[in-house]
Amino acid sequence: MHSEILRPMVVLIVWTLVMLAWMLVTRLPAMKAAGVDMGKLVGTKASDADRSLPPQAQWKAHNYNHLMEQPTLFYAVCAVLALSGTGNGVNAWIAWAYVGLRIVHSLVQATSNRVRVRFLFFILSSVMLAALTLHAALAVF
Repeated sequence: MHSEILRPMVVLIVWTLVMLAWMLVTRLPAMKAAGVDMGKLVGTKASDADRSLPPQAQWKAHNYNHLMEQPTLFYAVCAVLALSGTGNGVNAWIAWAYVGLRIVHSLVQATSNRVRVRFLFFILSSVMLAALTLHAALAVF
C-alpha cells in the first residue's frame, strides 16, 4: 500500500531536475559568453558566478539552490505523514498545493524575478508546509 502524498513528492523532485536542466542550458552558454573557462576554475563557489554572469542566467541557479533548501523539510514531513498512514486526503491535497506554489515560485524567479510576487508564493507555500508539519506532529504525538 502506498500513500497519496508520495505523488507530490515525486513531482517536486522531477521539477527540481527540470530546474537543474534549465539552469545548465542557460548558465553554461552564459559562462562561455563571459569568457569563463571551467577548466581553469579552482576552488570557486557557485555564488562567484554572480560577478561575471548576467542576472537572468543566475536566476535559474538561485532557484535551483532554493529547491535544495525548504523543500527538504517538505520531503521529511511527507515521509512522516506517509509512514504514519496519514498521507492521504487533506494532507495529500496540501502537499499538492505546496508543490504547485513552489513550481510557480520557480517560474517567477527564473523569468521576471519579481521579489514581491516571488515572496507571496514563498509565504503561501510556507503556510502549506506549516500545515503539513502540524498534521505530522498530530499523527505521531
